[in-house]
Amino acid sequence: MVERFFSYAPTATPPHEDTGITLVSGPSCCGKTSLLFQFAANRAAESGRDVVFICSKGRLETNPPFLSQGVEPSMGVLQRIKINGKYMLTFSSPRYVEDGEEIRKYFAAFHLLDDFPAAVIVDDFADFFSERTCQQRYGNSRAQDLGMVRILALCHDAIAHANTKLGSLGSCSLLLSDVHQGDGTGSYILEKIGSAESGTREARTAKYSIALQYLVLEEISC
Repeated sequence: MVERFFSYAPTATPPHEDTGITLVSGPSCCGKTSLLFQFAANRAAESGRDVVFICSKGRLETNPPFLSQGVEPSMGVLQRIKINGKYMLTFSSPRYVEDGEEIRKYFAAFHLLDDFPAAVIVDDFADFFSERTCQQRYGNSRAQDLGMVRILALCHDAIAHANTKLGSLGSCSLLLSDVHQGDGTGSYILEKIGSAESGTREARTAKYSIALQYLVLEEISC
């Protein structure tokens, strides 16, 4: 899975697809948006299908992501990455996603799509759930957590439905990013932990850097 966040030769066998929910978590300015955007470009290129990329208004304009060194996606690939409201099921003019309620509406109507995307990516997922709005909606001491959990459950069901419908024709995955405290400089580790067929847990890690304003994969290890 970690290979999907970096550039790989188009003639190579695509890495194993993960059709569940994947969380990319790290400190601010560690390159999470760059990882997600490179993933989006890879999925659009290998699948020939659209990828939905949801982020806060102006995020990509003010802090554009860094792609892997030497990677210049074709215009066709970039056009298959649908940013924010350009793909939302609002049945009206395109607009940006403002909060968690907009994400809820999108996934509640996900089954109405004529063609399911290869992936749905939500950058800085928690930012769409303000404490004040969640308190007004749920009136609970842990309203923000409750709001996110409910939307995640809906997302899970929507993605599972899409994969059932797609069958052997392809797959649809969901990627989220979130911020946790830490150092925002230097190299970083992207880690994928899963269950091997033997039942034991295994991890694959990728060490990378964005110090030179492009995404540099330094090493991958098991």
